[in-house]
Amino acid sequence: MAGMPVLGNSVGAGELRDTSREASNRSSSSGSRRGSSPHHSQEQETCDATVHKPDLTRPRPTSYEREYHEKVPTMATLSGTGVVTHTAPSYEEQRANPALLSRGASCTPGGRSVRDDGYCSASSTPRAFDNKSTKGSVVTLSCYKKEPKVQIEEECFYSEASKRLRTNSIKTEANDGRETWGTGADFLLSIIGFAVDLANVWRFPYLCYRNGGGAFLIPYTLMLVFGAVPLFYMELILGQYNRQGPITIWKICPLFKGVGFCAVMVAFYVSFYYNVIIGWAFYFLVSSARSELPWLHCDNAWNTEQCWDTTRTNSTNRTDIRYQGPLSHFTPASEFFHRAVLEMQYSEGLNDLGFPKWQLAICLGMVYVTLYLSLFKGVKSSGKVVWMTATMPYVVLSILLARGLLLPGATRGIAYYLQPELTRLKDTQVWVDAAVQIFYSVGAGFGVHLSYASYNTFHNNCYRDCLVTTLVNCFTSFFSGFVIFTYLGFMSHKQGVPISSVATEGPGLVFQVYPEAVATLPGASLWAMLFFFMLIMLGLDSGMGGLECVITGLLDEARACGAHWLKREHFTLIVVCFSFCVACINITPGGIYMFHLLDTYAAGISLLCSALFEAVAVSWFYGLKKFSDDVEEMLGFRPGIYWRICWKFVSPTFIIGVVVFGLLYQQPLQYQHYTYPPWAVVLGWGLACSSILMIPIVAIYKLVTTPGTFKQRIACCISPESEHEAIKGGAPVSRFTWRHWLYV
Repeated sequence: MAGMPVLGNSVGAGELRDTSREASNRSSSSGSRRGSSPHHSQEQETCDATVHKPDLTRPRPTSYEREYHEKVPTMATLSGTGVVTHTAPSYEEQRANPALLSRGASCTPGGRSVRDDGYCSASSTPRAFDNKSTKGSVVTLSCYKKEPKVQIEEECFYSEASKRLRTNSIKTEANDGRETWGTGADFLLSIIGFAVDLANVWRFPYLCYRNGGGAFLIPYTLMLVFGAVPLFYMELILGQYNRQGPITIWKICPLFKGVGFCAVMVAFYVSFYYNVIIGWAFYFLVSSARSELPWLHCDNAWNTEQCWDTTRTNSTNRTDIRYQGPLSHFTPASEFFHRAVLEMQYSEGLNDLGFPKWQLAICLGMVYVTLYLSLFKGVKSSGKVVWMTATMPYVVLSILLARGLLLPGATRGIAYYLQPELTRLKDTQVWVDAAVQIFYSVGAGFGVHLSYASYNTFHNNCYRDCLVTTLVNCFTSFFSGFVIFTYLGFMSHKQGVPISSVATEGPGLVFQVYPEAVATLPGASLWAMLFFFMLIMLGLDSGMGGLECVITGLLDEARACGAHWLKREHFTLIVVCFSFCVACINITPGGIYMFHLLDTYAAGISLLCSALFEAVAVSWFYGLKKFSDDVEEMLGFRPGIYWRICWKFVSPTFIIGVVVFGLLYQQPLQYQHYTYPPWAVVLGWGLACSSILMIPIVAIYKLVTTPGTFKQRIACCISPESEHEAIKGGAPVSRFTWRHWLYV
């Protein structure tokens, strides 16, 4: 048996086909492993390899001819600039010209180095040409001086379709022109900034108080561990491995490409109203820059006769109505928000919107200008902005907490916040609230984490990033609860009303209750400015994440369709301007009604459906085995049984449960005392269905437009695009086997 030493192993010609898969696997891992380049570096390195390709058209040769004359050797000389192949001298030519056998240090096939150990002295590459060389294979060794990696590809004499399939199965780190994060910390802060948003401040503390205090942490933690985190981790893996946006990523399973369109549309819809909240915070920040806060007294032009000033005695108030707490619609802070900022008194409802308020338009324009400047250069620019937007909220929260703990009644507020009521765990609504809060807080299903991860390097430790982001997100929610309830306890103590009269969630908490809480403090303007500055920082990085999903998803899809001329700067400007124009509807006198409509339907059931079909497509159709192989190739280890069970069974069940309870317990659509007309409810469901319907519409389109028989169409639509040519050539389809569907 003829053989040659390859890293200490002898491979015969008859054994090559059996070991080709193993060699390919070694090649794949070697090609992607960092730091595998030789330690010896020169200005130009060359290594030669030979190829012994038998001439299959000739008659069966004799043993002598089979040993020496059937070889058609080819040398491949590789350097830092490229690969040059040429015909190697035959055995007879080498015997006739001994100089061909003694090229020494140049590593020419057949020559031995001074060390004479069978390896090229320049880079310790195995000597590939010998009288006993391996037959029937092509070995290409690429040595790069500047890149710390070695790529090895081995091909046998298979059919062309098999060769292409094997080539596609090897994951390389080729330069695809896609930008990457400046540092790993840029990516980590970006996903933390998106996950930690306004809901951590204005929703979690109230839910924790309303649903049993410390007992609420039990269902919250369970839903986090078995529901939200596995989906979050899945999105990071998908984006990082495939380096594609939320739409083009579905080349792994074209049937579910509509999931990408659904996620992008949901993120775009959310930008229409979420950025308005940041605009309101800008308005409050500017209004706080004065010696006396404008929502301190009832003697302003926008106040009504029913306004109750808590800083004055009953005899000086203009109303005999008993004070009912800051959630009443007659406090100075409430009237400032609804009548001075929103100007709701000039609108009768959703059918009477009016014109945008120019002061709010300027504030909203500042928000979108900031978003554009953060996004138009891609992750190179946004990765630097998040260093401020993702870290400053913690500094401000710490300052506000330190001040709040010194106020009377603060400990009472914290006690109400954390006092456990284990009996509340019997209430189904507590578990639903926990599931909804953690799911929306982590942000799975939006496609934002997937978009951010697509700019990672191939071997970035996204597993670590997932765990760190989850812990930081939960800590922020819990920590902000202490800040909020110290001030709520202070209000309850000062005004002599129970905590239930001051505790609320949403915009009412941050634009009514908290402003009134700080209005009577010494240096009230400073504390108000700090708080609204924190809200702006919390909102900006989440707003950046939503628009980044839209830009990355649509831009990648456009370029995949051939629009390579489309520049990111111009496309970002189009997206930002369109979102701003639609958002202006929410700053009209009747805009708060449209705001509440969008908040209810834009990212409700549609977002849950996006996450559900994403989990099903990856764990069932793409396959857990293939997905686990991808993780191992990237991170060096396979996901454990916990992750695989959650991806395939637990997380989809978790989402289905949330969707069912959301549909069964629908609340009437109303804002304060305004009840929405039936046509508004239809409009809201139409908005939600417009994104959900993208999933079946695109699936049907793919089935209709895919060429081939019906069976081939099904096979191609549920298989990665890299396998389509082999499927059309008659190759067996792994997804038509029970082994694929039952793998866990």
